[in-house]
Amino acid sequence: MRRAEKAERIGQILDDIYPDTPIPLDHTDPYTLLVAVALSAQTTDKKVNQVTPALFAVAPTPDKMAALDPDDILELIREVGLAPTKARNLWTAANQIVDAGGDVIGDWEFLESLAGVGHKTASVVMSQAFGVPAFPVDTHIHRLAARWGLSNGTTVERTERDLKAVFPRETWNDRHLQIIFFGREYCPALRHDLAACPICGWAATKKRIREESR
Repeated sequence: MRRAEKAERIGQILDDIYPDTPIPLDHTDPYTLLVAVALSAQTTDKKVNQVTPALFAVAPTPDKMAALDPDDILELIREVGLAPTKARNLWTAANQIVDAGGDVIGDWEFLESLAGVGHKTASVVMSQAFGVPAFPVDTHIHRLAARWGLSNGTTVERTERDLKAVFPRETWNDRHLQIIFFGREYCPALRHDLAACPICGWAATKKRIREESR
């Protein structure tokens, strides 16, 4: 089965399971989404959603975040992974946004110039806050794309290019969330029975199924 045919069948399954794709990180606008996504690196969405209410109660805007001391930000986000680095980056990024006019704008170059904001974070903000087609690749998507034979899985950059090539552009913003949800609910990294999985069972190669069953 060619990759495009496989992707079409996968898309149909994902649409059936996840007809609606809510954003798992709580936010109210592009800036709070940017902050939540930046905090989510090496941290669960659940933990981020537990931390951000207190943070956003104090600093829901770039100017209010910039007015805090980085140590104050750290106290509010201490429970997330890499908290000291993230606190410094949030403070620096807030100052960058204020210096640029005070608003988070839907521009790739602008977003990726902010402290602590890489391509994946920028992709989430562009897709979910501004509706620009993007395909953010996290660890779930990277793993599943390789399992399903949609990408060689060597780098997240290669995975992103491969997925964009096989899924229609208008589906990207939903599809990346659907794959994340599927990975969490049906397709875990460890102790996963690929043969019994509703997608891996037919999309993964026999070699892949044997390798992961060891």
